[in-house]
Amino acid sequence: MTSPPPLKKTRSRAASSAGNAEDYSFQWNWSSRGRLIQELMKRETQCNVSEVIEKLFSEIENRNQESGNESQKDQIEESAVNLWNWTVMRKTGPTISDLQRIKLRHIACKLMMFCEVSNPPEEMMRREILMAMKTGKGWVDVGNLTLANEFLEIAMNSLEKLYAQLTKKSTSEADTHVHKADVEKDVFKVLSFQAESAVAEGDFQKAVTCVQRCKDILMRLPRESCYLSLLCYNFGVETYESKRYEQSSFWLSQSYETGKTDKTYSPGQEMLARVLRLLATVYLEWDYKEYQDKAIRAITMANQENLHPAGFFLKIKILLKGCASDEDVGSAVSEFLHHKFPLDIFLDTTKLLLEHEREAIGFNFLKSVTQLFEGSPDVGKAILLHIELLLQRMKEPLAKKMVEDIIASHSTRKQLTPEILNHLHHVLWDRAARNYEVKRYSEALSWYKYSLSFYSIGQIDQNLAKLQRNMAACYLHLEQLEKAHESVEEAERCDPNSIFTQFYVYKIAVLEKKSQKASDAIVAMGKSAAQLDTLLTDGIMTTNLLSLAAQIALENEQQSVAIKALEYLSQFLQNNQQALTALKCLIRLVLSKTTVKSKEEIENNMETLLTYLTAALQRLDVPIREESKTPDTGVSEAHWFRKIAWNLAVQSENCPRAMRDFFVISFKFSQFCPPDKAVLLAQRTCLLMAAAINLDMGRNSLLPTDQTELLTQALKHIQLCREIWKVLKQTGDFPKDRTDTLLLLYEFEARAKLNDLSVGSLLDQVWELPEVDIKTLETIASLAMESPAHYPSVCKRALRMVLTLLRKQETTDTVTFSKCLHSLVCLSLPSGITEADTYMLEEAWGYFEDALRILGSTVLQAHYPQVEIIWLMTRAWNTGIYQYSTGSYKEAEQWCGLGMRFLGHLGTLKSSYESQMTGLYSEVLDKLDNTKRFLPKEE
Repeated sequence: MTSPPPLKKTRSRAASSAGNAEDYSFQWNWSSRGRLIQELMKRETQCNVSEVIEKLFSEIENRNQESGNESQKDQIEESAVNLWNWTVMRKTGPTISDLQRIKLRHIACKLMMFCEVSNPPEEMMRREILMAMKTGKGWVDVGNLTLANEFLEIAMNSLEKLYAQLTKKSTSEADTHVHKADVEKDVFKVLSFQAESAVAEGDFQKAVTCVQRCKDILMRLPRESCYLSLLCYNFGVETYESKRYEQSSFWLSQSYETGKTDKTYSPGQEMLARVLRLLATVYLEWDYKEYQDKAIRAITMANQENLHPAGFFLKIKILLKGCASDEDVGSAVSEFLHHKFPLDIFLDTTKLLLEHEREAIGFNFLKSVTQLFEGSPDVGKAILLHIELLLQRMKEPLAKKMVEDIIASHSTRKQLTPEILNHLHHVLWDRAARNYEVKRYSEALSWYKYSLSFYSIGQIDQNLAKLQRNMAACYLHLEQLEKAHESVEEAERCDPNSIFTQFYVYKIAVLEKKSQKASDAIVAMGKSAAQLDTLLTDGIMTTNLLSLAAQIALENEQQSVAIKALEYLSQFLQNNQQALTALKCLIRLVLSKTTVKSKEEIENNMETLLTYLTAALQRLDVPIREESKTPDTGVSEAHWFRKIAWNLAVQSENCPRAMRDFFVISFKFSQFCPPDKAVLLAQRTCLLMAAAINLDMGRNSLLPTDQTELLTQALKHIQLCREIWKVLKQTGDFPKDRTDTLLLLYEFEARAKLNDLSVGSLLDQVWELPEVDIKTLETIASLAMESPAHYPSVCKRALRMVLTLLRKQETTDTVTFSKCLHSLVCLSLPSGITEADTYMLEEAWGYFEDALRILGSTVLQAHYPQVEIIWLMTRAWNTGIYQYSTGSYKEAEQWCGLGMRFLGHLGTLKSSYESQMTGLYSEVLDKLDNTKRFLPKEE
């Protein structure tokens, strides 16, 4: 509908002073509304416009109906006209929606109605009628039928008043007719709008009444017959879509009758034919048995009005649905062939005939169509449809004959268009696939070969690669390996990077027992999958192919090939549970190899197994999310993998690094298991073993950096193990468990070799253990001096602690005692005596005295190793001799005398040393006496 012209203010009202006081309240309200309208017309943003429109609309709906004075009505009328014109001319600035436009018209119209006077002038009435009509029509269009009816009723009442006013002014009958014709134009519009509203409301009778009144007016307004015909057609379409067939048939009949009223203003034969075709369709869908004759009559009239393929098609459809005789249907079909319609409508008609089991008529009709379009490039469509229909009716021999004819024609004379040829390939492949599914592989091959006939020699095409792969699949089922090999070679030539091509290369290689070629094909499949994964339904096709590849290898007893396939499968599987299953299969396969292997092969296998376990750990570490795997399933998998890792660690005694890694990964798997006592014990053992292995590897490491790394890792394992041990001890008593001792020993060694000054405090912790033993302290003493560690003071403390424990024993272990004293003497008397100060000599003297006290016991002396007695005697004597050589005669006499005291405990060996030592000792004493003689005497 075109926009109405701008309105003009037609009159002014004289200001009146009367009633100003009593209208003050309304004047204040109008003032605010007026400002809102002015504000609206100045707005520049859509947000503000929408807000003001909603506010005005709300206020105008709730306003009081009291009267204002004349000056106020002038202002209101001016604002109403300005608002209406602003809405009509709104083309720049923020756009307004259809609903907002209707609301603005609504506001303007309401304001104008407020200005209504008892005897308005003609121009004012016409303006109000126009505004009410446009507003009512607008509300019809947006679906608010209540407001639409209100404004249309106002427009109709105003038209009646206008007609009465014009009739009163008429001076002759001719004037009356002129005025009536003038008013009836608007009455016709209002009635048509009211009919639209009634149809939308579902008020059929009201709509009929309105349309009937419009038809009465058509005698004086014949130009409107086209409009009314189209309006009734729209009503027919609307009611047809809502399946109100009776009402639809009425409106369509009215549309046709109205359109035929005046040929000059008719909507045209094409439109009338469309009306009749829809009317025939309504009869057909309403009740074709009862209204078949009406449907036939309507479609016959439609085809007489305008020849259109839809009309002929619908006629045949009506005849078929009404179970007409073959003669009647054949006659209608024959008539169809006499007209030049597009090929598609003929093909659709053929399908329709066969859908209603008119096979003979349908195929004869299709042959006639093929002949009719023989010179057209689209004739292939008819031939292709013929083949499809024959196949649908299980007439394969006839279909094959037609395909062979097409092949012969395609290669010698007229070729099919690319589009039709592509469709033919689809038909042939579909027929082949159907035969393949029911294991008729030879038949499937024959259809694939038909498709192959349309390709030229040497042609490269991805679809040709697919075709060759499909043929290879058939040959494999028929156990024709050589032909399958040829087809796959052709597929490789056309599409070598396809994962499907490489799958068939793999399958044939497995069947031919060519393991290396099969492995290469698996690698190629993996590369192809990595590039095309997103194109293969989120990797599902990739995993299916790799899974099938592994199965084929296992069925053909080629474990190494199966392992390669499963390795790639475990990488590409999206489902973690399936990936874990694949990894379990891989581990079992590697472990099942029973042949004797070299050390290098064993190490390689261990590395491979560790790789699989690491991959499984990563899969377990992924949150469960949407997968069907339950928490119990995850725990079960974790238990399986941790036990496997544990067993592999035990079997890796000849490879410390692998053993450590297996223990560590077993611990990591156990972290996914419930922390019961058994799991905690396993965790403790794993970490203890890992720490021990790291320390052992550190001892043998040649590079300082490697040693530092190993010792640092050991400390981490020790710390984690200590935390687990604390938890574990809360679950029960472990009276004879040495975990605390081992943790302290391991930590002592690691920190000592890392030059950590806290090693002394660790010795204190060992001493505080409930059952500290001599062996532990001896180990600490040894570790304190084991390179690169060098803590002599810590070593001596540990040895003194050993002596303390030995003294507490009921029966002193003299052998251990002697070894401990030996070590203490070595630490106190370094190899170069010059390094020993007075304090160190005194400390060493004490250790010699400890030995003599033990030797003083007849019982203990018998068990004291003679070699140690000789060593102590020799060490003391040599110290004395050194003192003698430096002129320290007094100290020399003391140390030599100490050595002589050990001489008496040598038993049978005494004679071997006595004469020499006695002579030297006498010499030392003489030297000491001479020294005293020359010393000054005290006064």
